[in-house]
Amino acid sequence: MKKLVCCFLLLICGNVWAVDGISVEAGNGNATDTARVGAIWNFNRQWFTDGNWQVTGFWEAMVGRWRGFSSFGDNQNVTDLGLTPVFRFVQKNPGDVSPYLEGAIGAHFISPDFINGDRKFGSSFQFGDHVGFGVSMGAHQQFDLGYRYQHLSNGGIKAPNQGINLNEIHLIYHF
Repeated sequence: MKKLVCCFLLLICGNVWAVDGISVEAGNGNATDTARVGAIWNFNRQWFTDGNWQVTGFWEAMVGRWRGFSSFGDNQNVTDLGLTPVFRFVQKNPGDVSPYLEGAIGAHFISPDFINGDRKFGSSFQFGDHVGFGVSMGAHQQFDLGYRYQHLSNGGIKAPNQGINLNEIHLIYHF
C-alpha cells in the first residue's frame, strides 16, 4: 500500500503533470466509511456556452481507503485508486459564491475485492459513477464544497456484482 501511494504522489508532483488543484473527500454507505485524496487537472475547455451557464470539467485522480463495519463480519480495509473525468454545469460569470452540478463515470481499482462478508464486488476493476452539486467560493473560485452520490460496481463483468453506494462530502482547492 505504501508503495502504491508513493507512486501516486510521484505522478502528481512533476511539472509535466501541472496539477491544477487538490481534493479531499469523506463519506459512507452500505456499512462502509470512506476517505480519499486526489489531484485535479482542468480540461481548459467549455461547451454549450451560449447562455449564462456552460459545461466545463476536470480529470480527478484519487487514492483512498474504505473501512467496512458490517455486522456480517469479515470486515476489510479496501484501497481504492480511481481516475475520473468530471463534467460540471457552472455559471459563465460567477459571483463570490456560485452553484454547480456535476456528473461523472470513471474507472477504479480496489483491493481486496470485498468489504465484508455480505458485500463482494467480483473483481478489482470497478466503474465509479456519481452525480453531485455544490458551491464554488472565493475571489477566484478557488474553493469548492459539494455533495456526491456515488455508485461503484463492475458493470456485470464478473459475479458477484453487489456494488456499493456512497454519500460523500467533497472539498477542492484550485491553485
